[in-house]
Amino acid sequence: MSAPVFLAEASTAHPLSEYAAGSVYVLDGAEGRHAGVVQRRGPGERIDVVDGAGVRLRTVVESVAGAEVHLRVEEVDTEPAPTVVVTLVQALAKGDRDEMAIEAATEVGVDAIIPWQAERSVVVWRGDRAAKSRARWVSTVRAATKQARRCRIPDVEPPLSTKQLAARTRSVVAAGGTVAVLHEEAKAGLATVALPSAGEVLLVVGPEGGISEAEVAVLIEAGAVLARLGPHVLRTSTAGPVAIALTSTRLDRW
Repeated sequence: MSAPVFLAEASTAHPLSEYAAGSVYVLDGAEGRHAGVVQRRGPGERIDVVDGAGVRLRTVVESVAGAEVHLRVEEVDTEPAPTVVVTLVQALAKGDRDEMAIEAATEVGVDAIIPWQAERSVVVWRGDRAAKSRARWVSTVRAATKQARRCRIPDVEPPLSTKQLAARTRSVVAAGGTVAVLHEEAKAGLATVALPSAGEVLLVVGPEGGISEAEVAVLIEAGAVLARLGPHVLRTSTAGPVAIALTSTRLDRW
């Protein structure tokens, strides 16, 4: 079984890349408490510590003192940044279905996430609620990163309006990337959409009420293409993860 993953805190004195085999890393703070007190990890157990940006320490527990877990580093791995960045544009949805989507997307392997305030989104992020809601998404993504044993935490970008998403689409397409809007009435399947050899792929998922015709027109004018996933209509919580899995297969990640 793979080793559990814990995140290096931002307050860590030295970057994980500065550690070497044989050195000792002290896991403390909230993650140290989770490992040492909540999960009661003990000497001899294996633990991975990641920085969320591609560096992983493969370690063995030497000793535990409350919320401080002393780890002997056995190996330092560095995962290169992806050549093609797969980004999920997830429309805000009711009933936490948007959070279900980003949780599964993180486990599947998404690189970045953009909240989208779509026209038919019942949920609205404004003011303090926007900051709190985005923070909850960040927390969900962090937890899913650990669950999936990943060493890179997907970035949760600020929410975009449709106008801002259209501008982002133009930028991605101009740089040679691809923007695919998942739509049940699309004639082409996602498997046939051209993918770049480098750059970014945006996969756009609408809310439960669907993407409006006006939004479709704006995004197509900006350079996006429509694509379907299959013969069935998927929920907003399902479409993104499925699209990421299919795209990951085509990019030889899986």
